[in-house]
Amino acid sequence: MGDSSVDGRAADLAPAVPDAAVPDAVGADAGAPDVAALGDAASAGDGHPASGAVALGNAALDDAAPGDAAFGDAILDDADEGLARAVLAGSPDAIVALDRDLAVLSWNAAAERLFGWPASDLLGRRAPLVPDELMAEHNAVLERVRAGGRVSLTTKRLHRDGRLLDLRVDTSALCSPSGVLLGYVSVYHAAEDDDAAHGRMVRRARLVRRLTDVVGDINAELDLPVVLDRIAASLTELTGADAGGFVSIEGERLRLVGVHQLPETLRGATAGLHTSLVAKLLRTGKTVLLETGPEGFQDLIWARVPGLHTIAVGIAAVGGRPYGALYALFARRKASHLELELLELLAGHAGIAVANAMAYQDAVRQRAHERAVFDASADGIAVLDGAGAVVRWNPAAAELTDHPADRVIGRPLPFPLPAPGEKLTFQLPSGRWLDVLCAEIRETGETVVDFRDVTRAKELEEAKDLFLATTSHELRTPITIVHGFASTLDSRWDHLSDEERRSAVHTIAERARSLGQLMDHLLLGARAGAEELKVRVEPFDLAARVHAATLGLPVLSDRHRLEVDIPPDLPFVYGDALATDILLAQLLENAFKYSPDGGLIRVEAWPEDDRVVLVVDDEGVGIAAGDRERIFERFVQADSGNRRRFGGVGLGLYIVRNLARAQGGDVAALARSGGGTRMRLVLNSAGSSS
Repeated sequence: MGDSSVDGRAADLAPAVPDAAVPDAVGADAGAPDVAALGDAASAGDGHPASGAVALGNAALDDAAPGDAAFGDAILDDADEGLARAVLAGSPDAIVALDRDLAVLSWNAAAERLFGWPASDLLGRRAPLVPDELMAEHNAVLERVRAGGRVSLTTKRLHRDGRLLDLRVDTSALCSPSGVLLGYVSVYHAAEDDDAAHGRMVRRARLVRRLTDVVGDINAELDLPVVLDRIAASLTELTGADAGGFVSIEGERLRLVGVHQLPETLRGATAGLHTSLVAKLLRTGKTVLLETGPEGFQDLIWARVPGLHTIAVGIAAVGGRPYGALYALFARRKASHLELELLELLAGHAGIAVANAMAYQDAVRQRAHERAVFDASADGIAVLDGAGAVVRWNPAAAELTDHPADRVIGRPLPFPLPAPGEKLTFQLPSGRWLDVLCAEIRETGETVVDFRDVTRAKELEEAKDLFLATTSHELRTPITIVHGFASTLDSRWDHLSDEERRSAVHTIAERARSLGQLMDHLLLGARAGAEELKVRVEPFDLAARVHAATLGLPVLSDRHRLEVDIPPDLPFVYGDALATDILLAQLLENAFKYSPDGGLIRVEAWPEDDRVVLVVDDEGVGIAAGDRERIFERFVQADSGNRRRFGGVGLGLYIVRNLARAQGGDVAALARSGGGTRMRLVLNSAGSSS
């Protein structure tokens, strides 16, 4: 029916020409073709106009030889004719072409469906479509069209069964390529379709306005998971889908990251990209895809939607690259072109909203990292505005300067500021030394100030200077004495008595022993500083080591008294006996050394839980509270008033603590109630003294 309804003359359809090109009356122009003759020619053979048109085309093709220009033109004419047939046959609207006598030239398949007459009944005849009462209207329309123009109106036409049809008719002129009026073309469709179209337009306008509001709501949210859920919810609202989801593209996988009307248990589920509708859409290069039928619906997202029959998919791009896809799932209603349009528009806005949320998250993450670095930095950090007032002040800055943030924010920096790129070292009133650097931020006009505590470094520098001076003195004195006595023996051996020679040799031996002890201390201090002290941890008798260390000490000074109180059942301890000998010797030496006026030196030990405690008490000069921890550092001596009063290089107690800790114990300096110092050594107990 479709092919038989299209006349060969449909290929000659052309736009209407101006009034000057149209004859004043039908058939008045002597040069105009005889439409009846055209009709007869088209009906030649089997009497079927369409067949006659094909026959004419074939005859033209037969007259042309291959290779001739006419042969190619004939092929193109035949192709154009076939295209025209297909256009008319596929049109959803009824299309009727009339000659100048109002006889039917073309009657397509939609006209057959609309009016009930087959093309074979009406071609070459007048179609009884216009009711009598509307004939004047019909004639007026044709006259207006003949005079130039196109007329659209809503009217009534007759169905084959006598029913009146409410239709919208668009009528225009049918002209030859040269502009000669051949007849008229009318396009019919039901008036109710216009009402439906108007309703769709109204609905589209409403939904587009709603889309604007929805996009505003989505863009107002900057939390990415919330944005993705809002996109899924907005998708179902705008398209009327039964459920919606947003999937992100993560390499070769899809991850469901936004859901609406889907089970929450599906959130975070993944599926392969290459077998998904997203991949199918990406391969087509389109922005939206409509899929119907059960195939492809076994994906993880759709299995939980009962009655699912249609899926609409739209790609959301971020930065010009596909980021994810919106899925609209339909189970109760169908998706029209309007739903696809809204899906595409929403997908475009979704990409923008996701990009904004991701940028915001990156900014928040970066600021959090900066805040963490700022707050956790061991250096003091301050930020000054263009006027030099503090606008940021980290916890380390408050600790180093003893100025809390609320006392400095909005005020000038509480210490001098160096020039950008230079370093300033100065001492705070508290005695703390700071190194200060600063840099300008040209974009904001702010200044970042970084300052760190270098007090320990300054003290170490001073201690090293003192160490060098002390060591040179400690070495020079015995060396000078040894050199003097050796020179005396060398030059005056025969003039000295035996007693004088023995005294000189004894002095040389004592000073050599002092030099050896000094070298031992320097070597032990270097090993301790490099954490290379090696000890053996095994049970040994601490009581025996104490008795050996104190043996003979009472005869060294007539101003000191020595008491040793060690219980006979004192448990063995874990540690290194040789290292403990060095440790005890240093503690006892310090007790004698820092008791210049004499007094009692008492050594006592006792068990305490799983430890053994040993103390060495003296009645000497004591140690200031602020120095009781510092004396265990390298090159530090407690006597800050006259460092040379007692001599030494400040390594003894540093070595003591490192030896104690290497054995799993510790040592501390305490004050005695009656004056002097208590040195407290703690080692791990090994159990029974047996």
